[in-house]
Amino acid sequence: MTVESPDVAVESMSEDDQLSSDLPDFDVDEQSTILEEDDCETTSMVIMSDDAGQVYAPPARIAARFYRDPKSRQYKSSAASSRRNSLSSIQSHTSTRSLRRTSSCQSNYIAQHLRRASIIEARKARLADRAAHAEKVRLRAATAKAAPRGDASASEERALAAQVAREKYLAKVAAACAEEVQRAKQKAQEMKAKKLEEEKQARLDMQERMADADRRRAEYKRNLSSRKTRRASEQEKKLADVSEGEDDSNQRLDEETAATRIQRAWRFRQRRSVVKAYADFDLSLDNIRERSFEDVGALLSETPIIQATTGVLRLLTLQDNVDTPSAQATRTFLSAYLVIVHPASVFSKNGAQEQHLMAKARELVELFESAMSTLAPWNRLTASSTRLQDLSQAYTTYGSAFDAWRAQDSSALVETMVASFVELDAIWQTVKDDTQGAVAEDYRTGIRDNQVMLLSKIRKLAGPDRADLLIKKAIRESRRRRVKRRSPAEVRPRAAAEIEAAETDTSVTLPIVAENTSQEAHQSEVDSQDNVRLNLARLFSPIPTNRVLTHELALDKDFRISSGAHSDIRDAINRELCDGMREGVERGMGTPWTVAMAQEIRAKLVHIVKPGNSMHNFIVEALDTDLIYRQCEQGIFSYANFFSFMANILPKLCAPFRDAQVKVLAEDLESNNGEDMGAMIEKLFRLLHFIDLLSLDYSNFLLMNAAPVLIRESAGYESRMFAADLASGAITLTCTNRWWRNASVNLLTEADRRDPEQVRNPADRPTAHHIYTRGLVDTIFGHGPLNVIDVPETLALDVERLCSTKQKALHMTTIGAILLVAKNMLKRDVRSPWKAEASRLWDLLSKEPPSETTSEEALASLASRAFGVLENAHNLPPSTKAALQSATSRVVTQASSQRFTDPVAKVLYSRLRSHVFSRVVAKTSSERVRAASGASEALATAGLPEFVTQVGEMVETLRKVAEVDWASHTPWYEQVAKEINEAGDA
Repeated sequence: MTVESPDVAVESMSEDDQLSSDLPDFDVDEQSTILEEDDCETTSMVIMSDDAGQVYAPPARIAARFYRDPKSRQYKSSAASSRRNSLSSIQSHTSTRSLRRTSSCQSNYIAQHLRRASIIEARKARLADRAAHAEKVRLRAATAKAAPRGDASASEERALAAQVAREKYLAKVAAACAEEVQRAKQKAQEMKAKKLEEEKQARLDMQERMADADRRRAEYKRNLSSRKTRRASEQEKKLADVSEGEDDSNQRLDEETAATRIQRAWRFRQRRSVVKAYADFDLSLDNIRERSFEDVGALLSETPIIQATTGVLRLLTLQDNVDTPSAQATRTFLSAYLVIVHPASVFSKNGAQEQHLMAKARELVELFESAMSTLAPWNRLTASSTRLQDLSQAYTTYGSAFDAWRAQDSSALVETMVASFVELDAIWQTVKDDTQGAVAEDYRTGIRDNQVMLLSKIRKLAGPDRADLLIKKAIRESRRRRVKRRSPAEVRPRAAAEIEAAETDTSVTLPIVAENTSQEAHQSEVDSQDNVRLNLARLFSPIPTNRVLTHELALDKDFRISSGAHSDIRDAINRELCDGMREGVERGMGTPWTVAMAQEIRAKLVHIVKPGNSMHNFIVEALDTDLIYRQCEQGIFSYANFFSFMANILPKLCAPFRDAQVKVLAEDLESNNGEDMGAMIEKLFRLLHFIDLLSLDYSNFLLMNAAPVLIRESAGYESRMFAADLASGAITLTCTNRWWRNASVNLLTEADRRDPEQVRNPADRPTAHHIYTRGLVDTIFGHGPLNVIDVPETLALDVERLCSTKQKALHMTTIGAILLVAKNMLKRDVRSPWKAEASRLWDLLSKEPPSETTSEEALASLASRAFGVLENAHNLPPSTKAALQSATSRVVTQASSQRFTDPVAKVLYSRLRSHVFSRVVAKTSSERVRAASGASEALATAGLPEFVTQVGEMVETLRKVAEVDWASHTPWYEQVAKEINEAGDA
C-alpha cells in the first residue's frame, strides 16, 4: 500500500487552491483557523516526539478518509469544497476535532494558508488594476482640462447659428400651425353654422308637421261634430215626419225644403255621371300595364278620356270649376301613367330628376286610385277631406316635378337645335361666295327650309323673344370665331390712297367738327343762321385725347376707336337737326338750313381727304356754298341731283369693307318716287350717319398707321403728361400716398401675423411689387362702390376699366354664392360646375346689374328671376325652395350695396381676391404658368368652378394695367414708397 508523502499532499492542495482562486471571494473564519493551527501543532508534536525525522503514515482506512483524490475535487466550487462556512461543518469539526489531531492537520493547514494567500493576492491584483485605471482616467481628465481652448469662439458661433436657425424654423412651424388652426377654426365655425341651420330647418319642419297634425285633428273633430249634428237632425226630422204623417199624411213640404232636396239629388246625379263616364274607360295601372307605349299614348290623347278625366279632377277639387281650358293640365296628369308604365320610352336618360318624377307620379296615381275607390253612394260620391288634402299635395308636387323635367329637357333640345341652326349658317357662310357652278343655289333652298323648320320649333319651345336672342348670340359667336381679322387693305379708306404711314406723326390729328363759315346773307337771315351754328356746334367727335389713345394702345395694340354711346348721341343730335330743318322749311327758312347742311357735309368730307388732292378739289367745287345759296334763292336747287352726287362720291371715299353698306345707301339716295320734303330730310339724316362712320374709319386708319410709334413712346409720353399735370397743380399725389400706405400696412400686418416670434426676416417682408399688386387688387375687391378717392391719380385713366372689373367680381361672387347654397341644399358636389345655370344667371345680372339706385321692387324681381333659373333647372323640395329663395334674395340685395355680409358670399369674395392676387403678383413666366395651370383646381376648391374663363380675363386685364401703369409712373411710386418708409422709420 502506497502512502502519499506530505509533499504530494501539498502539491495537491496547491492545485486545489489555484482552482479556488478563480472562484468568488469569501471571508475566512480566523478564529477557527487559529484553533485548527494549534491543534495541528499539538498533534504534530505528539506524532514527531519519538523521532523527528520519521513520519508515520496512518492506517489505510484513515488515510482514505483524510487524503481524498484531488481529481474528484477539481471542478467543485470553493463553497462546495469547504464546508467550514456552514453550521453543520462547524459542528462536525468540533465533534471530530480530536480525530483530526493527526498528521493530516499539517496538510490542511498548508492548504488553507495557500488558499488564503492566493485569495489575498487576487484581491490585491484587482485593487491594483482599479487604482491604475482610476489614475489613468484622472490623468486624462487633467490633460483635457489643461489643454488650450483655441476654437471656443467658433463653437459658440456655431451654437448661436444653430439656435437662430432653430428659432426661425420654430417660427415658420408656428405660423404654419397658426394658419392650420385658423382654417380648422373656420371649418369648425362653418360646420357649426351648418348644423345650426340644419337644426333650425328640422325644427321648422317639425313645427310644420305639428301644425299639419293639429289642423287635421281639428278638421276631424269638426267633421265628427258635424256628422253627429247631422245624424241627430236627421233622426229628429224622421221623428217629426213620422209624427206629422200620423197627424196629417197629406201635409205638403215647404218650398225651401223641396228645393234643398232637389238640389241635393241633382248634385248627386251629376257626380254619379262624372264618375260613371270615367269608370267606363276602366283606366288603371293594372289594365294599361300590358299595352304598348303607342296604344297607351293613343288612348290618353283622345278627347273623350281627357274630358272625363277633367271632370273627375274637378270633382276631387284638383282643378278649378271654372270655364277655362284645362286640357293641358289633364294631359300632364294622364302622362303619369305613361311615366310609370313605359319610362324607357318617355325618358331619354335615367337620371336623378327622372327617378324623382317617377316616384311622384307613382305616389299621385296610387292616391288617385285610392280616392276613386272610396267614392260610393253612401257618402254621396265625396271623398274625405284628409284624403283630398293628401291627393292635392301629391298633385301639386307632381306638377312641379313634371314642369322642371320638361324645362330641362326642352332646354337641352333648344340648345341642340340652336347648334344645328348655327351649323347650317356656318355651311352657308362657306359656300355663299361661290361664283363658279351652282353650289350656292343648291345649298340655299335646303339650308333655308331647314332653318325655318328649326326656328319654328325653337320659338315654340323657348318663346319668340328668347329664341331670337339665342340664335343671334350663337351666330354672332360662331361668325366671330370664323371671321379673320380684317387686313389693312380692307380698312384703309380709298380717299387715303396717297397717305403714307411714314408721314404719320406721333400726335395723331383726328377729325373734328370744322367751324362754320356760312355765307352771310341778308340781315333778316343772320339770326336764323346763328341759331343753326349753335345747333351744329353741338356735334362733337368720339375721338379721345392723345393721352387716352396712347394708354389704350399700350394696353391693347389692336385698339380701335368705336362709336359706342357717341354714335347714339350723334344720331340724336342729327335727328334734332333734321327736325329743326323740317320746322324751318315749314316756316319758309329752307335756304339757310340747306346751305348750313351742305357746308357741314363738305367740311366732314374734305377732312378725310388730303388737301390738294383731286378728290379734295372736286368736293370743294361741287359743294360750293355760294353756288348752293344762289340756287336756293333762284329755286333751282335739286335735292335729287345732290343725293345722286353723294351716291357717286361715297363709294370712292369709303373703305372696302363698307361696300355693302354704301351700296344700300346709294340705292336709297338715288331712288326718287315723288318724295316730299320730309322724305328728303330723312335721307339727309341717313347720309349724315354714314359720313360719321366714314370719319371714324379714317380716324382708325390714321391710328392703325401710328400705332407702332405710339406704343413705343406711350410710357414716356404718359409720364411727361403726368409730370406736367403735377407741375401745373392740376393733380396731386394725395390719393396715391393713401393708397400705397394702406396696401403696405395690410401686407405688413399679414407678415407680422405669420411671424409671431417677431424674427423680421427680410425675405418675408413685402416688396414694392407686392405692395403695388395688393393695392390694385384691394381697389377691385374693396367693400362698397368704387369712389374716385379710392383710386390713385396714376390710375385715373383706368377708373372705368376698374369699375367694370369690380362689377364682374361682384357678379361672380353673387352667382357663386347662390349656386354653392343650392349645391349644399341638394347634397351635390360643390366642385362640379353648373355652367348652364351660371351662364343664365350671368346674362341676367349683366343685363340688370344690381346697384344702390335699384329699387326694392326691382331687386325682388331680379332675385325672383334668379331663383327661377335654379327652380327650372333642378327639382327643389318645398323646404329647400323657401330656404334657397331667401338666400338668393339676401345675396342679391347685398350685391346691390357691394357689401357682402352673408357668410357664404363673404368667404367666396375673400377666396376670389386671394386667388386673383396670387396670379397677378406672379412676375416670372414660370410663376405665371404654374399659377394658370392650377387655376381650374384652385377655383373648384374655392367654390367657383364655373368662372375659370372670366377669372382668367380679369387676371390678364389687371396684369396689363399694372405693367403699363408701373412703366409710366415708376418715379412717383418710388418717391411715395420712400416717403412712407422714412415716416415709418421715424
